[in-house]
Amino acid sequence: MAANATTRPSEEDFKLLKERCQMIFDADPSQYHNDASLHRFHKAFLGVDETFQAVLKCNKWRREFGVANLSPEDPDILEELQTMKALILSRRDARERPIIYIAVKKHNANDRDLDKLTKFIVYLLETACRKCNEEIIDNICVVFDMKDFTMQCMDYQFVKTLIWLLSKYFPERLGVCLIINAPMLFYGCWTVIQPWLNEKTASKVVFVNDDQALSEYLCPDALPHDL
Repeated sequence: MAANATTRPSEEDFKLLKERCQMIFDADPSQYHNDASLHRFHKAFLGVDETFQAVLKCNKWRREFGVANLSPEDPDILEELQTMKALILSRRDARERPIIYIAVKKHNANDRDLDKLTKFIVYLLETACRKCNEEIIDNICVVFDMKDFTMQCMDYQFVKTLIWLLSKYFPERLGVCLIINAPMLFYGCWTVIQPWLNEKTASKVVFVNDDQALSEYLCPDALPHDL
């Protein structure tokens, strides 16, 4: 269940959720979630039962996927890093969010291993989230640079995977998704993608057409111009 714009979880429900989770965490101190994480899950899933189940499923997935052990030394991740198709920028956006930058032209949907790519994007999401200063802001900025986009770059299965990861395992971590330099060709693809997003997530996707509009979100000079 996804939260809508008008529904907010209550503090009483959160207290109950935390008590239920604490029994699990006491039994296994390696569990991932802290108060901030539980608040994000509670905001996304609302009901105590729904949130509790989502937390358990997330912990199970993190353990089985080996999220804690992902690193640049992993051969699959290193291979993807070397393509420079996606990276975490050294500078942050206007709200101090870490930025994941994706150069879409460097991706070929017909020449990729989805399992390796999924491992890579989980590594990027996990690394970017760790860079958040949760006392200031606890979400991230994702930039899709559509310069020189062709239909070979369009990877619907990967987009579905990314949406799944963000909604189930990184809820409320996406602050804004900027789509820059989008050609007319991509707008047809967007009509396919948009219905896969709930209303709240879709509202975070912003098409940016020039540097003036981009500067409302981040300094244009923060983006790489040589990829």
